[in-house]
This record gives sequence, C-alpha cells and structure tokens, in this order.
Amino acid sequence: MFSTVMKPLLSPSPSLFRLPPLSSSLSVLFHVFPFSSSSSSSPFHSPHPITPLRSSRRNHASLSDHYLSCSVPEKPLRVAVLLSGGVDSSVALRLLHAAGHSCTAFYLKIWFQEGFENFWNQCPWEDDLKYAKHVCEQVGVPLEVVHLTDEYWERVVSYIIEEYKCGRTPNPDVLCNTRIKFGAFMDAISDMEYDYVASGHYAKVAHPPAGPSVLQLSQDMVKDQTYFLSHLSQTQLKRLLFPLGCVKKEEVRKLATQFDLPNKDRKDSQGICFLGKIKFSDFVGRHIGEKEGIILEAETGDFLGNHRGFWFYTIGQRQGLRLPGGPWYVVEKDTKNNVVFVSRNYYSIDKRRRVFRVGSLRWLSGKPSGNVSQLRCKVRHGPGFYSCSFEMEAEGDVAVVHLDEDDQGLAAGQFAAFYEGTACIGSGVILESWDDQCFPVLTTSVEAEPGETSREEKLLNA
Repeated sequence: MFSTVMKPLLSPSPSLFRLPPLSSSLSVLFHVFPFSSSSSSSPFHSPHPITPLRSSRRNHASLSDHYLSCSVPEKPLRVAVLLSGGVDSSVALRLLHAAGHSCTAFYLKIWFQEGFENFWNQCPWEDDLKYAKHVCEQVGVPLEVVHLTDEYWERVVSYIIEEYKCGRTPNPDVLCNTRIKFGAFMDAISDMEYDYVASGHYAKVAHPPAGPSVLQLSQDMVKDQTYFLSHLSQTQLKRLLFPLGCVKKEEVRKLATQFDLPNKDRKDSQGICFLGKIKFSDFVGRHIGEKEGIILEAETGDFLGNHRGFWFYTIGQRQGLRLPGGPWYVVEKDTKNNVVFVSRNYYSIDKRRRVFRVGSLRWLSGKPSGNVSQLRCKVRHGPGFYSCSFEMEAEGDVAVVHLDEDDQGLAAGQFAAFYEGTACIGSGVILESWDDQCFPVLTTSVEAEPGETSREEKLLNA
C-alpha cells in the first residue's frame, strides 16, 4: 500500500549521500537453458563444467584484427559474458567468440515482474531473453539466467527511492554497474573458473603486466560509457573486458548484420535500465506518493502553480511543468518546504553552476594528489568534458571541484567522473553547489520584491 499523502520531508543530511555498503547476502538462482552443454543441481558449488578452450577465428577469417583488438586475441580465455538481448552485448559476445575464447553467456533478471502484472505489464525482459537465447544458439554458447531481483531492490532501487525523497537525483546506471553487474554477479560466479567478465559497454580497459588496470575512453566518444563505469573498484576493473571499446557504434551495427544476429535491427534501449517502457513519474508516484506543493518563479518569487511533490523534478528539467508562458526550467528545490523554483532564463543564477562538492569518492587506479589542477570532468553521460581543478577537503572523502565554465544542470545525487588524459581515474557523488547552504534562489526571490515576502510565507503556510 502506498499513501498518496505524505508528511513534509526533512532537509537532506550529508550522511545520506553515502552509498550503501557493498557487502550483502546473495539470493541468486541460476537457470540453465536446455541447449547448454550441461546443467547443475547446485549452481553455487557445482556450476556447469567450463567448456574446453578452442579457437573459432578460422570461422571469421574476414574479420579485421581492428575489431578484435579489445578482445585480447593473443591467448584463449574463459570469459563470462553479460548478455542483455540487445545488439551491443550480442556483438561483444560474437567478437569474444571470434577471438578464440570459451564463453558462457549470462542474462541478469533484475526486476520483480511477478506479482506486478498490471503495473509492469510493458517490461520487455521476456523479449530480451528470447533474443539472448537465439544469439547464443547461433554459436553454441551456453546461456544461464541469474536472478538478482532481491539484490537489485536492496542495492539500487531502495537507494534511488530514498535519494528522491531527499530531493536528490541519483544515477541508476552507475549503481547498477557497480553493485549488480560487476558486484552481485561477480560475487555469484566467484567460485567459477572464469578469467574475465565481459559486457557490451563502450569503454576500454588496459591490463598492464605490472600495476593497476586502467579504465580508458572508448573509440566512440559519443557512445562512450566510462561515466557509467567510473565508480568501479580496482578489484572489479581488473577482471573486466570490454570488446566494444575499440569499435564505433556504426561498426557494431555492421558487424551485427555480418554475423546475421537475430536482433541486428533492434533499437537500442533507452531510459532507466529497470523501468523499460514505464514512465518514471509513474514509478516515483507508486513508491513515494504525492504531496502538493507550490511552484515559484526564481527571480521574483511569484506564484506560478502547484506541483505533485518535489521528488518528481530534477535540476534542469523542462518537461512536465505544465506552466504557461514558458519554456520554464527547474533551477532549485526547497525540500524542507516542498517548493520548486523555476526560471525562463536558466543562466540567471549562474554562480551556482561552476563550483560543487563531491563525496563518496572512489579511485579506480589510485588516489590522486591532494590538489589537482589539470583534470577533466564529466557531470553526466555524453561526449562533453569540463576542465576542472580538484581540491580535497581536510576531513573525509570529500572534495571541492571548480569547473572552467558554468554548467546548467548540476544536480545533487548525480555522479561527477574525473579524467587524466584518456584515463578515467574515478568519481564521486555531487553533494551540493558552493552556495547551497544559504539557498540563493530563495534569497533572490525575497530580494527581488521586499514588499511581497509575506506573500511567500502565506503560500508556504497555506
């Protein structure tokens, strides 16, 4: 049961920004499809036997070495391949197979469809699994389904819900990679004799003979997904292969046609990974509820309308405001009083868009020096970077980041990923922009019309 009326929420505490602990009990169930080479009655302690290593490159003599350069073709390996049913992971599997590796495919079932038929009736997991099965059948690769629904709820979804309740905007894809795909799944197969785990991410990993593994930018800068992988640990990174790191997206589509994959014409998935076609607002409404609040213009404090709850909105949002005279952009949220501030001119409050604090820092290949002045930074997925300086605070894993130019959508709860050259060195969670504690948007509203401040108080107390 979910209440449609909620008590006002407290202001977010800095301690709530910390990510949940990595350790958690696993309740994993494997299912091996009949076409697999074998099965197991005890999946944890008696997994199906690893198939003998064999070279398959003779079947792909026309395949350029360029396509295999991120698949470690120098020696045969035993690889666990995460297969989603999409084109990218399917091509990654075929490249690893072409490189001569012994592969087992794994499909992760992470969402609790059973018992939610009316709400989750558009979830495409059955189609995904059908495509994954057909891709594996083409080359005789065994496929296993791993059930991680409990782990996904505990480590990702519950965290997302709590973050939205506090007015922050978490990134489910970063959490899913860190805590599920390369967290719970790696834990589940830790007793199996795999050399690496692979997926269809657009990124590179360099594994030098000595020293730590390094996460590097993909060949395709538009599709590059190092941002989503930036919060991994070195322990996770050193076990990973990304076959698509040396291939551009248009080449992946051509390879899918060359391999005659059953999903070669399938569209790429969009949106949050566990929602499928479900609207995000429906998900938030079901799990958090609604509480009516007011929308104020940031520059004047004028009342513009009502909203369903501040957790439905994120900084920079334009859609869904339903206000006349726009376009309007969300520029701030007062989570204590359930007020959403909007502006027609997003850059009117530019001082909040250049400096911010990050916490929950994690470094992929070693912690940088205390003050770094020549880093690059991504504050969201995409090809764009900012030059930035980075200064560690005296206590804790918190730092202050100075961007070289303004950003129009810094949102607490999102990740900021840091780069040295082509290497992604780590990331942290955005805590606040530099003037957050004195709430400058509210101050601006009050200063704009001193004689009208009582009107705002009346609105808040209405």
